[in-house]
Amino acid sequence: MIDKTTREAKAIRDARKDFAEALTELGLMAPFFDRTAAEIDQLIEAAVTGYIGSMQTQGAQHQPEGHLPEDEIPF
Repeated sequence: MIDKTTREAKAIRDARKDFAEALTELGLMAPFFDRTAAEIDQLIEAAVTGYIGSMQTQGAQHQPEGHLPEDEIPF
């Protein structure tokens, strides 16, 4: 998201709590504890952008519901 609207910026800030809860549940909070709000927002924004892009691509491809290809982790 480039040039976020006020609502988009607020949504990213609001997602920080859920992000922190997920990091805590996974035992990953320590490496993120000293990160700035801008760095955390960048991670959230990357996830949201990837999610939205995938949903748009899937919608354009009209794939049948219920079948997912094997998950790949790109790193």
